[in-house]
Amino acid sequence: MLIRMLVFAGVVAAIATQVPSLFETSGSADISPKPVLNVALSQQPIVVDAHGNVRLKADTQGHYNGDFKINGKPVQGLIDTGATYVALNETTARHLGFSGNALDYRYSVNTANGATKAAYVKLDRMEIGSIKVNDIDALVLKDEALSSTLIGVSFLKKLNSYSVEDGSLHLVQ
Repeated sequence: MLIRMLVFAGVVAAIATQVPSLFETSGSADISPKPVLNVALSQQPIVVDAHGNVRLKADTQGHYNGDFKINGKPVQGLIDTGATYVALNETTARHLGFSGNALDYRYSVNTANGATKAAYVKLDRMEIGSIKVNDIDALVLKDEALSSTLIGVSFLKKLNSYSVEDGSLHLVQ
């Protein structure tokens, strides 16, 4: 388990250097991050081919974003094939029903913002389009360490396959 946590810490550190680019704009610096994400998501529609098949188009930076339901609640997430676990910030975790008492920040992880603590949680259910997955391992980081939700391999490994085809990420359950 410690080796997994160390690998995850390295992955989070590498990914955290890329997360700020999600919020960069070529225009004014006064634009808040939320509208930037909404504009980007509207350009990558989710295409549901058939039951258990979803395609996500890449945004202008090559990232795959999607509208997920986690434990029945809507969450926007960035697919990250380099992340070992699904990673949530504390605000999102609380929105999903994980109280402060349930979040035991005992795992040390390193990010681009420095060292921080992470709490392990088990997500009951994640959905995107017609894909539904149960019992997903996830980590919760403090808000200052993670600004968005990363959908890592702990979700992806529960699928039959995932691949990039013609600029789209194809998820198959």
